[in-house]
Amino acid sequence: MLILLINPKQQNNKDKTNIEENVMAGFDKVVSSYEEAMAGLTDNMTVIAGGFGLCGIPENLINEIKRKGTKGLTLVSNNCGVDDFGLGILLPDRQIKKIIASYVGENAEFERQMMAGELEVELTPQGTLAEKMRAGGAGIPAFYTATGYGTPVAEGKDERQFNGRDYILEKSITGDFAIVKAWKADRYGNLVFRKTARNFNPMAATAGKITVVEVEEIVEPGDLDPDQIHTPGIYVDRLIQGTFEKRVEQRTVRISTAQGDK
Repeated sequence: MLILLINPKQQNNKDKTNIEENVMAGFDKVVSSYEEAMAGLTDNMTVIAGGFGLCGIPENLINEIKRKGTKGLTLVSNNCGVDDFGLGILLPDRQIKKIIASYVGENAEFERQMMAGELEVELTPQGTLAEKMRAGGAGIPAFYTATGYGTPVAEGKDERQFNGRDYILEKSITGDFAIVKAWKADRYGNLVFRKTARNFNPMAATAGKITVVEVEEIVEPGDLDPDQIHTPGIYVDRLIQGTFEKRVEQRTVRISTAQGDK
């Protein structure tokens, strides 16, 4: 029996006449350079980025966007990194036109541009933002949530009542690109996230027309326990192994003196 697997992102493979080519097309997702990983990203696209603060961010893919100089981007992310790291490095050259986020965070330039009206910001409750990504990846165009009802978040949105409780309608989110950081992957793009880095990354991975993932380690198919895979490779288009700085967003230290700790 022949089982044919079709990636919903690669429907153009349907016209291939060779069944074996069709079955195996696109299974190996590994690319050799960050330039290849982000090929096709152009001005005015929407990019969904995984990560939370500086934890689990696709830092090298962000660096490649900086290098490319792509402008007019709409960024969807929990926050915008810090001034000199993460998504924050895209702000000085005005590469971001709009950001949909839930947290201004520790980024002074993000705050300055927002307050000066230089950057369009759509602040979104954190859980709602995660569900917008998840729903987008699942093909659900919108959903009702009680979060934000009766606040400025609800302005201009449809309101309905279910079982005596008030809800607002939120539209889902999809992007031209999704950039994701994972811990391990096999060459087919099956992903495992580690601890806190399993934050927005799994949802972001499903919501991009092109999903690019950078990982700490790539293994061969079959090396990952199927029960431990968090995101199936069907969602992943490109995969690259990188090295990571893993900064700490806020460092708290204690100074020891002869008179005692301060």
